[in-house]
Amino acid sequence: MERRDEPISGISTMELGERRERLLDHVRRDGLSGYVLFDAAYIQYFTGFWFLSNERPVIYAESAGGESAVFVPEFEVERTRAEAGFARIESYPEYPGTEHPMSIFARILSDLGIRDTIGADQDGYPGILGYQGPALSDAAGASVALLGDIIEAMMARKSVSEIALIRESGRWCAHAHRLLQEYSRPGVTEAEASLRAGHETTLAMLEALGESYGGGLSSSSGASAGYRGQIGLRSSWAHAIAHNIEFREGDVLVTETSAPIWGYNAELERAMIIGPPTDEMRRLFEHAVAAQRIAFDAIRPGVTCADVDGAVLSYFERNDLLPYWRQHTGHAIGLRNHEAPFLDVGDNTTLEPGMVFTIEPGLYDSEIGGFRHSDTVVVTESSVDVLTAYPSDIESLTLPI
Repeated sequence: MERRDEPISGISTMELGERRERLLDHVRRDGLSGYVLFDAAYIQYFTGFWFLSNERPVIYAESAGGESAVFVPEFEVERTRAEAGFARIESYPEYPGTEHPMSIFARILSDLGIRDTIGADQDGYPGILGYQGPALSDAAGASVALLGDIIEAMMARKSVSEIALIRESGRWCAHAHRLLQEYSRPGVTEAEASLRAGHETTLAMLEALGESYGGGLSSSSGASAGYRGQIGLRSSWAHAIAHNIEFREGDVLVTETSAPIWGYNAELERAMIIGPPTDEMRRLFEHAVAAQRIAFDAIRPGVTCADVDGAVLSYFERNDLLPYWRQHTGHAIGLRNHEAPFLDVGDNTTLEPGMVFTIEPGLYDSEIGGFRHSDTVVVTESSVDVLTAYPSDIESLTLPI
């Protein structure tokens, strides 16, 4: 791709402030003294602060009066000061330390005036990577009102800026997929094709986006493209794992791509076939494409997630395809690869403009392979806008031998 004339940027300081104010409105209405965020994605959503989430707690807190602080391990203070705009940065020496970080954090909450009844995404730092510690309610001696549902509802409806970042991610997913398709040939291994496509796309992103690219959280982050082991008969496993399999003539392949832009993700996947497809491969492939179109047509404001998945299941039932069904139609996507709500008959969330979903109904035959296309779409005022663009016809997705 050519270098962009206009730079891509992350979420503006103004929009981040508006998000926090909306959350504070809820906190104040419920008579809470403030709120606390432990989840890395939530902290990024409300503050724009990126960090590696591990056993060392990183916590953001804001009082009902608007006084805030971020709480980080001591070795993060210098970077946090340089790369974030927090007015107050508090720290602790190390985890677990001679005094547990949550004990130190409780004193900070008291100083902020956050006490008695506190809003939080969860009652304490999650037990990841061996972390152990007291609940927030115990450490602070307060009752905790959970805010997870409120936050998820806010994240579900994307802003214009978020949609632009997801659309840009989709452009680079397509770039990575074209390379993956080019490099996938009989005799080549999954790792060879995947690593080459992801590496070259990442370098192209850096060249095209320059300093405006904010892609990931570590030196290894960037674009990726591959199969996650869905090669040959393993493609009938909706969630397989990579085994560095060598491609062979007659293999059915199911791809996956990723290209985070300032943390925001699109998803683009395709079913492909190495060599001429059999009649049964062609039949399942075409039905998978048709099912995706059914989902596109079903999406509009006012219908429910269950309605969309139900339309796909009705198509499968009419065409005697239910034995090949394995998973729901799709899921929301944004800062995380999977978000709520879910296009599932058990999810009655009403669709609203700005919601972004993957659309990926699949058919899986253990004797032939799996067939799944995934595209990322945003609900508009009347229908749907597809944010990923890539051929979906069988001719374009049949690989030469």
